[in-house]
Amino acid sequence: MEPLGPLLLLFFLATSGAKQPRDSLREELLLSPLPSGDVAATFQFRTRWDSDLQREGVSHYRLFPKALGQLISKYSVRELHLSLTQGFWRTRSWGQPYLQAPAGAELWVWFQESVSDVDKAWKDLSNILSGIFCASLNFIDSTNTVVPTASFKPLGLANVTDHHFLRYAVLPREVVCTENLTPWKKLLPCSSKAGLAVLLKAERLFHSSYHSQAVHIRPICRDASCLSMSWELRQTLTVVFDSFASGHGKKDWSLFKIFSRTLTEACPLASQSKVYVDISSKGQEKELLEVSPAPLSVHEASVQGDRRTYAVYDLLNPGLFNGSRSLNVQLKWKRPQDGLDLAVPVLHAQRYVSGYGLETGEISTLIYNTHPYRAFPVLLLETVPWYLRLYIHTLTIITKGKENKPSYIHYQPAQDRQRPHLLEMLIQLPANSVTKITIQFERALLKWTEYTPDPNHGFYVSPSVLSALVPSVIAMKVEDEDQSPLFASLFPSLDGSSYFVRLYTEPLLVNLPTPDFSMPYNVICLTCTVVAVCYGSFYNLLTRTFHVEEPNRGGLAKRLANIIRKMRGVPLL
Repeated sequence: MEPLGPLLLLFFLATSGAKQPRDSLREELLLSPLPSGDVAATFQFRTRWDSDLQREGVSHYRLFPKALGQLISKYSVRELHLSLTQGFWRTRSWGQPYLQAPAGAELWVWFQESVSDVDKAWKDLSNILSGIFCASLNFIDSTNTVVPTASFKPLGLANVTDHHFLRYAVLPREVVCTENLTPWKKLLPCSSKAGLAVLLKAERLFHSSYHSQAVHIRPICRDASCLSMSWELRQTLTVVFDSFASGHGKKDWSLFKIFSRTLTEACPLASQSKVYVDISSKGQEKELLEVSPAPLSVHEASVQGDRRTYAVYDLLNPGLFNGSRSLNVQLKWKRPQDGLDLAVPVLHAQRYVSGYGLETGEISTLIYNTHPYRAFPVLLLETVPWYLRLYIHTLTIITKGKENKPSYIHYQPAQDRQRPHLLEMLIQLPANSVTKITIQFERALLKWTEYTPDPNHGFYVSPSVLSALVPSVIAMKVEDEDQSPLFASLFPSLDGSSYFVRLYTEPLLVNLPTPDFSMPYNVICLTCTVVAVCYGSFYNLLTRTFHVEEPNRGGLAKRLANIIRKMRGVPLL
């Protein structure tokens, strides 16, 4: 009976090893030369788990992070989207982003219908995420949380669209640093030890013009029949490097110049590991570009209404590392380029504050539709803190000198120290037009305990959010989600005639009436001085003892002098 033990053990290991894993990992890096001369690097790590975390009792985690899996199960989360961003994406100079995020921290979550107290679950969830990512998400409360009615629809498989189970908040003052990047990298199956994550060197990533890291969790269909559900975790990181500063005024770049490292291998747990280099060109630019080493394949796709060409480097292909042990992708220009014509995005916007004084002001938002002949609607979301009291009757929408009435409007007024203003509008943008939206406000006077440690710096206002289906100039080809690159599959095109875009404007910095906080210091100093002088003198007079001293007849020196004078016959002193 003894020899059967090892045989049974080997049989058990063989059968368990032959079982198809229920989770998979895809990693991807997209390198895009921007029209301004900068270089954008977009990392995407997609972990897919064929399991229902909320129905099945899951105790073993392989690739999916256990911390996030338990979080989804405990708080009945339907979708979770978190982004931490430093800088602002310059749409007019850099083009349309694949996935833009506002400056600071953004969090929006869809909960299941089974959640009875959504506000409590939202508060507990933000506190836990604050600890996981070392961010200040614990400052999310009712004063900066809104419940959008039309914006931020579920991105995944959704059976419930009741907006009462949605929560959205932005912390525009949040500063992103290495303590946020480290826990984000630890969620990766290979961490930063292998694969594309070896390029995530903190000192290089934060020496950039724009840095945004995000986590997106959503349920998706397991197959084409969509009879069962899978969970998708997508970790994205977008960085924009100034190639002129790093390349001494040249647009040439390489992986080593940008990241100070090269690629040596793919993540052993990844089923797909690819590097895409955007080599799309217009006119004669194609003859001026030189990419080395030569790509083994080229991928053409319709992305954001434009045809793009990508050089593909598959890290799982053994022939990629035949010549050397590392991959250092380089892009060179055969002759210097003075400048390229900037392609104006079809949809972009800007926002600013106008007015003078510290009593009233005006918020203006400009939305541009540069499409030559197509009009389309855009959904605008405005979140304004309670200490800026909006005058909703002053809301004006002007397009080409005429009033533009929104087809849908939802306004929720703020309550002092309880909730912010929420304004949602569906506006039709005519072709080749500029729409200006203005609204006036009054500044409130805060309590002295409500001011920040640097009140003269100002108070931040969350950026506006624009969501739209932008018509495509070309006919877009609908591709299979599993076959298409990750950067084109988060917002897939349904019919090929339009693509979804979500844009954010600049966060605003508004000054409020601020008291002179140096006056208490001056009062304390003056009061202490007066008290010290008056009380000290009065106390001295009350406690001092006065004595009358009798005149002294002389000391030892005087007596000795008189003895000497007497011996010499001189008159005494």
